[in-house]
Amino acid sequence: MENVKIPTLYPIKQALPKGKPVDIEQTLEAEWTRLDLASAVNGKRIALGFGSRGVASIDKIAAKLVALVKAAGGEPFIVPAMGSHGGATPAGQIEVLSGLGISEETMGCPIHATMEVVDTGMTSSGLPAYIDKNVYEADGLIITNRTKVHTDFHGPHESGLLKMLAIGLGKETGARTIHQQSTVGLRDYMPVIAQHLINSINFVAGFGVVEDGYHSVAHLEGFTAETVVEGDQRLLQQSRDLMPSLPVEEIDLLIIDEMGKNISGAGMDTNIIGRWLVEGELEPTSPRIKRIVVLDLTDASHGNATTYGFADFMSKTLFDKIDFQKTMKNMFTSGSLKRCRMPLFFDTDEETIRAGLYDAFRSDPSQCANARVMRIKNTLEIETLWVSANILAELTGQESITAGDGAARAAGGG
Repeated sequence: MENVKIPTLYPIKQALPKGKPVDIEQTLEAEWTRLDLASAVNGKRIALGFGSRGVASIDKIAAKLVALVKAAGGEPFIVPAMGSHGGATPAGQIEVLSGLGISEETMGCPIHATMEVVDTGMTSSGLPAYIDKNVYEADGLIITNRTKVHTDFHGPHESGLLKMLAIGLGKETGARTIHQQSTVGLRDYMPVIAQHLINSINFVAGFGVVEDGYHSVAHLEGFTAETVVEGDQRLLQQSRDLMPSLPVEEIDLLIIDEMGKNISGAGMDTNIIGRWLVEGELEPTSPRIKRIVVLDLTDASHGNATTYGFADFMSKTLFDKIDFQKTMKNMFTSGSLKRCRMPLFFDTDEETIRAGLYDAFRSDPSQCANARVMRIKNTLEIETLWVSANILAELTGQESITAGDGAARAAGGG
């Protein structure tokens, strides 16, 4: 394997779907006024729910919503809305929020974290609807979440405000209840449970964020209890229209510098890598990637390497950062156990990459020199990529592709 020739990689940039810039504070103020939320929060204890995702400008959005509640005479407090993430402990979930810039110090209001839930009753799906105990006891709830295409399934409602209600604020109990039903639970039962919760508590508002291919806020809109279901579905289509992709469909080896919970709920966005590994669901047909190598875990993941099983090989750097208790708690709750099958790992990045390349051409290692190789930072940031000469030749001349900054480098280089 040490004789495997690793192709030289060349930097390129691809043009991604781009939205119009959004003035966060101005938009939030306008939506606040349009929905007459000041009167809805005056004199009330208002829970503000935020999740574990690295949503663009989430700290800025959170701070502005806290300020708006205070200015209207309300008493805001923040709750983690992230299911079983953070090791399914209050301290762990507070730590995850802090990594996103959301803390009592930065927000100027308390954070109340608990894993206790209240059963609000049986739904028409045949499943109970659970809600965070602090939210249930508050006078009102405002949530904020990014709306995007889900990494496990496709349907009218995927990852967005309804999912945050039913799963994020259902904590570990609610998340497990829905995930136990596999894709049916997510696609069919989750929206029913979310609607039940909207009817069971004082749902003040939900703010949906849509990002473009550059991980920038392209749309920010507020919804009330009467409009959130329709709005969640409409924003999903906007997100689908702005979703980026890799510039080619056939790849022998994809090298991903980092994975993480702040990048995607699945650590790596399945819509980018073309792997689902969900029991009973057909695998995507595009892109077609023979081997995936992952080299690191983001610090913002706090050791949660959920779905490292998407990779065929990983570096020891990544392995050493894994908090297996947090990771297994999250994976067991999700029920997608194929995604946590351990990839082989090697001491250095170069060894890991060489192993992935060799394995892709095990029957004829001499073909490694002609491998179609691509390297990206993560599945959220795919404007700048490094590609082998054969992919570069295929893309040269395309309007959406330009030369990137930097000189060519070996695929195994840092």
